[in-house]
Amino acid sequence: MSNRKFVVSPLAGALALATVTPALADPAGADRATNLDKIEVHGEFVEKPSSVKYTEPLLDTPQTITVVTKEVMSQQNLLGLRDVLSTLPGITFGAGEGGGGYGDSITLRGFNASSDITTDGVRDSAQYTRSDTFNLEAIELINGANSVYSGAGSVGGNINLVSKSARLGDATSVQIGAGTDSFSRITMDSNTDFDNGTAFRVNAMVHQNDAPGRDYETFDRWGIAPSVAFGLNSDTRFTLSYLHQSDDNIPQYGVPYFSSFGGPLPGVDPGNYYGYHNIDTQDIDVDMLTGVFEHDFSDDVMLRSLARYQQVDQLSIVNAPQGTWCLPGGVNPAGGACTATINNVVIPVPPGNFQPNGPRGFKRDTRNTIAISQTDVISHFTTGSIAHSLVAGVSLSREDFDLDTGNLFRTETGASFPLPQMSITDPFSRYTGPINYIRSGITEGSLDNQAVYAFDTLEFSERWMLNIGARYEHNKGDTVAYTFNTTAGSPALGQVTGRTGSENEDDLFSYRAGLIFKPVENASLYLSYANSKTPSKASVNGSCTPVSSTTGATGTANCNVDPESAVNIELGGKWDINNRLALTAAVFRNDREDFKVADPGNPANPSGEQQLDGQARVDGVALGVAGQLADHWSIFANVTFLDSEVLQGVSDNCIANPDRPAIPATPTTPAIPARTGCGNSIANPDPLRGRPISGTPERAGSVWTTYALSQWTFGYGVTYQSSYEYYTGTGANAGTIKGYTTHRAMVAFDVNEQLSLQLNANNLFDKEYYTRVRNNGWATPGDARQVVLSATYRF
Repeated sequence: MSNRKFVVSPLAGALALATVTPALADPAGADRATNLDKIEVHGEFVEKPSSVKYTEPLLDTPQTITVVTKEVMSQQNLLGLRDVLSTLPGITFGAGEGGGGYGDSITLRGFNASSDITTDGVRDSAQYTRSDTFNLEAIELINGANSVYSGAGSVGGNINLVSKSARLGDATSVQIGAGTDSFSRITMDSNTDFDNGTAFRVNAMVHQNDAPGRDYETFDRWGIAPSVAFGLNSDTRFTLSYLHQSDDNIPQYGVPYFSSFGGPLPGVDPGNYYGYHNIDTQDIDVDMLTGVFEHDFSDDVMLRSLARYQQVDQLSIVNAPQGTWCLPGGVNPAGGACTATINNVVIPVPPGNFQPNGPRGFKRDTRNTIAISQTDVISHFTTGSIAHSLVAGVSLSREDFDLDTGNLFRTETGASFPLPQMSITDPFSRYTGPINYIRSGITEGSLDNQAVYAFDTLEFSERWMLNIGARYEHNKGDTVAYTFNTTAGSPALGQVTGRTGSENEDDLFSYRAGLIFKPVENASLYLSYANSKTPSKASVNGSCTPVSSTTGATGTANCNVDPESAVNIELGGKWDINNRLALTAAVFRNDREDFKVADPGNPANPSGEQQLDGQARVDGVALGVAGQLADHWSIFANVTFLDSEVLQGVSDNCIANPDRPAIPATPTTPAIPARTGCGNSIANPDPLRGRPISGTPERAGSVWTTYALSQWTFGYGVTYQSSYEYYTGTGANAGTIKGYTTHRAMVAFDVNEQLSLQLNANNLFDKEYYTRVRNNGWATPGDARQVVLSATYRF
């Protein structure tokens, strides 16, 4: 039997104390590491995931997990979550809007993962832009159904952010960077060991840059993250950490993009700004307090309890590039005439012009809070000849969400007015009209979750292991929305005119099992099966639609619909070569067995509730390599091949009874009324069936490699993503988003043991490409070429 090792570290944090009955101990004992690094890194070789719920090293974990270490992030100058994830295959980004406001919107292997983000293994569901990695040890991309580990979620996977915390040893590094596009940055990471079991660590950051290749977008932020640890190298340890970060940005919204015209409209420069740069803003304040308590009852039993309170405030004022575009020759790329209807008045749009419309001057003021406690008992023991690594735990969380919305571009009486038209090729992006904030709505939401779970790895012999886990959770959320009168009259301007409420409550059971065969000690083959559960209110900033607020014809009610379910099947292999190089390969199927679809006009469903008739599937292959190819040569590379398909996109009733035109009466037959609402037809009863899943590229890959030569280190990377389809849930606004290939390079020079210099070039060949697509006809240009020189001093 192989020895067991705890590699557990206090994370950044808030106060946490809890009591759980210890599990049985293994009389044979276990070898425990006392260092505080959650992840042991050799070059870019990573031994173990950060969460204690993973009982085994990555080699013996039957799941594809990609870990981007702080070394890889630093070498490539990857500063935000989106920067890091853009180098990992199988991920695309949406425009970042929704009920929660502007922020990270992520599609992972074909399925939305915006709410599947955790920090240190616990939920971090607020929708905001996670713009900086200064306080992160690593980012873990955990592929496949992961509800059993992180709670209600999708089948695509989970993204876990691993925080820095105080540890043994003295080390301080200060980095100063400057570059093109007004790039300037200062960071500090200092850990002080007081040699009495107490340590203090502080990370700090100040940053500013313009969006490369864009005319007006800017990003300013600062952050500080102190952490103190007590009882290091003892049986009882406690770490208290705090993070504050403030962002003041002019957000990126992009340019008009129509795939039928090959992407951006003719004459559109990717630097153009179609909002109002003197109005648009994104202000974010994040405060997170975490405490971690750990106690070793013996060499084989440990208790770990984490508690966190987090608050995220975000104010966004946006002017999306949405409206009516009229190209030379009088062509509207969205179809129809070159006219816009504003306040029931038809306004002509001359060729070469753009009439702004839609969410202009729209203000969202949001606050997300979460209080969470998670307690685990980790134990090693034997039953007969079987060795066990068991984790049992309980998690309790409460989330609250507040949203205040309104419009700035109104008269004093609340009336809207036509905004000035812009040139498509040379937009005038300064707003000069009146500003009067008129509130339109307030939304309040809450989400409570209580969960118990257990994970066990049973080692039958040196060759065979079984990894099993289960989670039972109770998820209950509610949303209350108030609407306000936005024009003068009766009722009075600003008076509440309506209130709607919704509530969703579900019990969820998630599980996974993986059989591992080890032909040799440093390799494994595995077969795993896991499920995921997604309730109608899966996030605090989302809401379900109650029956009382809909008519039966709309088919949008979903508060009482059972949770969506999905399963993940994965067959893979892993091979660690001399603890230096990790090779991984897997074939998998992500099967979304049933998702909600509208069911209008169904006599058997008079309430109009949605039905769990939708089905979609992704079959894929994932390949990865990380570590050292030779003493001075390292590599970090990942490739995915995804074959996605919608198996059914409308309800069973809609397929059986598609939309049809009215049939007039004849002398022998009565008239048959028209049937609408399903979005299909007799000729095409399921418009989505057989199509790729929106936002899912078939091929994607990324390679980053470095070579050290004396005092020099050279790095080069390539990121590739193939084209993919993008459309709404009904299949409208379908289009193909172009693929792209970008390159990045790095040269570093060690002046001496303390001082090093590093030069980074991102998008080395200045490739024009587009991400974060919106079905309204716009997309965000990827960053143009940027060059940054940084100096790091360590002492």
